[in-house]
Formats: sequence, structure tokens, C-alpha cells
Amino acid sequence: MPVKIKLKEILKERGISQRELARLTGLRPNTISHLCSDQVDRIYLSTLEKVCKVLDIDIQELIEVE
Repeated sequence: MPVKIKLKEILKERGISQRELARLTGLRPNTISHLCSDQVDRIYLSTLEKVCKVLDIDIQELIEVE
């Protein structure tokens, strides 16, 4: 069951750069870049939690099960 992380689209809609999100979340820029790629194979829930909190979104808005 493939899962799609819609972070790239959300950042584009909001005009937030990956670098800015990394700064706001305290996550490494490489981590944010990985989440924005189509190659996400695993992710920590704590990472998703930080991203969702900073962007003020529910996890359902970030993850799409295909």
C-alpha cells in the first residue's frame, strides 16, 4: 500500500521553503528534502508530528494512501 507525503505541495501552496521549514521544525534540511522527494520509504512519527505542528495541519492532510 504506497503512501504519498504531500509536503512538497503544501510548502509550495504556502510559499514556505524547505530550508525555512527545517529551521522552524529543528529538523535537518536533508530530512525535509527527503520528505519532499518521491522516494520516502520510512519516516519517524515524531518527524511527522513536528512538521504537522509547525504547519498547523492534521496528519491526514500530509499523508495520502494510494
